[in-house]
Amino acid sequence: MIKANNIHKFYGDLEVLKGVDLHIKKSEVVAIVGPSGAGKTTLLQILGTLDKPSNSSDTSITIDTKNILNLSDKELSNFRNQHIGFIFQFHQLLPEFTALENICIPAFIGGTSKSNAEKEAKRLLSFLGLEDRMNHKPNELSGGEQQRVAVARALINKPSVIFADEPSGNLDSDSSKHLHKLFFKLRDEFGQTFVIVTHNQELANMADRKLEMRDGIIMSY
Repeated sequence: MIKANNIHKFYGDLEVLKGVDLHIKKSEVVAIVGPSGAGKTTLLQILGTLDKPSNSSDTSITIDTKNILNLSDKELSNFRNQHIGFIFQFHQLLPEFTALENICIPAFIGGTSKSNAEKEAKRLLSFLGLEDRMNHKPNELSGGEQQRVAVARALINKPSVIFADEPSGNLDSDSSKHLHKLFFKLRDEFGQTFVIVTHNQELANMADRKLEMRDGIIMSY
């Protein structure tokens, strides 16, 4: 599903990623752990096409058989919309829109009709136990409910892979446990691949595989 070779990232003279190699199988749940400043979020952003690696002749990143480094900006944007979902520590829901409307936004960007987008969004809301909250705006939802809406938004276009950056970092312990269990339920139900950056050891230990990053490289598989 994901193959990355020799990923480097420089910010000025600072080398944040120092030749990362990575191979993640389809439907695998992988946790990336390590101290702050190890390069975890930078790696996630590059794998998720939100950032680009520093130039190197033998660097490659393949997601779902597509070498993303060969895509134009427009092609990359389309690929991201159709194949990748994101879940962040802060849900980043738009406050002026309802839960249903927030979930539909990626589908609208991808050209899905309003009726089809809303049908899929309602299916996801039902699956996540939020069918009675679809017309509520973010400030009318609990933290756990907001994050589940963000999960539904990430799933609306049926992406191949979900990248999550500290997804439970802003939740209380009960909401965190429910979210962690949800990731595995989603994997079993929909077959998605999950790559999760986390400091939460409980979540990391639940993963199929735990990768430890230190000083810009992956130390252990």
